[in-house]
Amino acid sequence: MTGIQIVQSASAVPAHTVVNDELNAYMDTSDDWITTRTGIKQRHVSTGQTTSDLCTSVAQKLLQQAGWQAADLDFIIVATMSPDYLTPATAAIVQGRIGAKKAFAFDLNAACSGFIYGLKVAEGLLQVSGNRGMLIGGEVLSKLVDWHERSTAVLFGDGAAGVLLKNEPSQTSAFLATDLQTFGELSDRLTAGYQPVNSVFATDTTAAHQKYFEMDGRAVYKFATHEVPASIQRALQKAGPLVHGIDYFILHQANQRIIDQIAKRLDQPKDKFLTNVADFGNTSAASVPILLAEAIQAGVIKRGQTIVLSGFGGGLTVGTQVIKY
Repeated sequence: MTGIQIVQSASAVPAHTVVNDELNAYMDTSDDWITTRTGIKQRHVSTGQTTSDLCTSVAQKLLQQAGWQAADLDFIIVATMSPDYLTPATAAIVQGRIGAKKAFAFDLNAACSGFIYGLKVAEGLLQVSGNRGMLIGGEVLSKLVDWHERSTAVLFGDGAAGVLLKNEPSQTSAFLATDLQTFGELSDRLTAGYQPVNSVFATDTTAAHQKYFEMDGRAVYKFATHEVPASIQRALQKAGPLVHGIDYFILHQANQRIIDQIAKRLDQPKDKFLTNVADFGNTSAASVPILLAEAIQAGVIKRGQTIVLSGFGGGLTVGTQVIKY
């Protein structure tokens, strides 16, 4: 077991917020309709900040809080499904902006599970490629939303958050167990940002331009409420004697009803499941780290506590990480 530790956490979100009633101008909806079905009251929406802008802000906060120099970093990972470009990677842009010249940088896309997948990748890198790394989950999902489609537009928000990680071999690792699962046969249940074949040589011109979110809500709900509890149980089984009770569960903030159902299936009290979905909506890969950073800053999560982090979404994917913070 390696001595991997979470050193600092930080977040950054656009200043502009959109409350539910503001969406009436674009679609047939209401605050009551949205709140009852999702638990969301508002979301932060970019008026110009890109994914790399938000992630750079997080990176700068992390370094300042830790007293680290950018040159101290061995790698930077950005988990995102809404990058500024297909290339360069968002992480490369962040690396250049903060001057982390020694760090290699790349993006990871596992949608709403991205931060959890990123933790597993970072764990492996810290064992072989250095002692200090940065992992950020960042999204500007508002550019992938059809703001006239009620079934999806009410759900998503923008934001970024991340952590600094270090490997201290002399210490016991904070990373206790991981469970990652991908269900590619369900990949068409949640899609966004389709890139069609579009050249002078293309023979099939019938492919739809599926830029915006398309989701089978019932299928995703069923997937989340069954596969997330199963993933958490597998991770806890792997952790075994390392775990003596879970202090808090930090789940992807997709929908309050999903979170409540997962708590019920795990037979755990709801107050162990921290939430901020009402204020941020679904921010995909940024969801878990935003809530983690918020809870740490508020003093809710303290050193020595055992936390379950779990993400789920497009792919379809699910990922769970058990940590001792």
